[in-house]
Amino acid sequence: MKSNNLTILLSVIVFGVVMTSSTLDLSSLFNYANQTIPSYITKDNTTTNPITDEGATLGRVLFYDKNLSANNTIACASCHKQEFAFGDTAQASIGINGTTGRHSMRLINSRFANETQFFWDERANTLEDQATQPIQDHIEMGFSGTSGDPDFDSLRRKLASKTYYKQLFTFVYGDTNVTEVRMQHALAQFIRSIQSFDSKFDTGRALAPNNNAPFTNYTANENTGKALFLAPPQFNGAGIRIGGGAGCQGCHQAPEFDIVRNSRNNGVVGTIGSSVLDFTNTRSPSLRDVVKQDGSANGPFMHTGASSNIITVINHYDSIVVSPGNTTIDPKLMPGGNPQRLRLTAQEKNQLVAFLRTLGGNDVYTNPKWSNPFTNDSITVTSSTSISLVDNKEELFTVFPNPFVNGINIKYGNRYINSNIKIYNANGALIKEQSIRSFISLDYLVKGTYYIRLGDQIERIIKL
Repeated sequence: MKSNNLTILLSVIVFGVVMTSSTLDLSSLFNYANQTIPSYITKDNTTTNPITDEGATLGRVLFYDKNLSANNTIACASCHKQEFAFGDTAQASIGINGTTGRHSMRLINSRFANETQFFWDERANTLEDQATQPIQDHIEMGFSGTSGDPDFDSLRRKLASKTYYKQLFTFVYGDTNVTEVRMQHALAQFIRSIQSFDSKFDTGRALAPNNNAPFTNYTANENTGKALFLAPPQFNGAGIRIGGGAGCQGCHQAPEFDIVRNSRNNGVVGTIGSSVLDFTNTRSPSLRDVVKQDGSANGPFMHTGASSNIITVINHYDSIVVSPGNTTIDPKLMPGGNPQRLRLTAQEKNQLVAFLRTLGGNDVYTNPKWSNPFTNDSITVTSSTSISLVDNKEELFTVFPNPFVNGINIKYGNRYINSNIKIYNANGALIKEQSIRSFISLDYLVKGTYYIRLGDQIERIIKL
């Protein structure tokens, strides 16, 4: 938006509720930025890319768009399906040039992971970095620039030619320029928006003073399973449990149930379709929605996807087997230097299963804000209201910091200004008109997206 002699069409009505599944209507926007998060959830790996309704909407379109693959057959959603907590039921997901080397990880509650590196082997330093790597993979989506594949610049030109992306990128970023960073930010905002906090666990935790207290809405088996999950085991010198719980909390910490930082491999070192051992897998998705409330699995488990029976996972931890050459197994699984032997009873295993079922919600599987916006691979973006701004000035006003917390500064060229501005909400409604000097306190605004207008110029701002 900072260019001279440019006519900028800026829609101040937001994206959102669909009249049909293939139409994004700019008159309403799904709530991505201000969703309710329980007070006991304290982790958040969002840093410099806060969720906005506009950005997450663009991310949703990118996530479901098969044009992001070289042959127009695969989208991010092909391997991360809403009906399975954004995981895959296949052991190895199908790409355009074969199948993936690891099972596709569930994306549920990615925002609330304490571990900020992504992929099973943690090769992506951030969710933003992760977002476009599958697109640039020869097997998965095919814009690798190798092995005869088109490169990422080919994808940028491809998307930039689409009318709906011209509309979306202009709305979110102020111009039609498609860049990898913008795509990464939008995809990460959408993925971070995918949250599940309507489980039986959440109902019980809201009524309890802490995670360890018995939950009044739980059955006896569910409460016992929770206690087994949270309590550390007591081992003898041979690594055999002689008391305590199963110790799952040591790696999957409640109430987010995400993997702890600096975890190491869990003893599962196989490779899909190969006898080669792989010791690099040190991450895990959240255990929330690992199974649905009815106990059915949201796809197979572990990076090998070897089984969709939760009991097999419990059996693995019940009696750890260390493969030859595995010197990087997590020490928490090696008490006293010995592979752990929990020796859980059949009843204890069933109680753990009963508890894990309470971590599944309902809303995430059907909420339209996370659903496919395309019909037959087609989508239309509509706008009922827009403002056309003609900028013919030599100097433009700038706003900083943006995003902001308490307030903003405004400069016109190199000078602070003393003038009047108008502040609009994300729906285009005028909130306030006020005079300004060097600093404007905006404490009265709630978290979200707003627009500041000075004369015939406009700037989008984000309140954190």
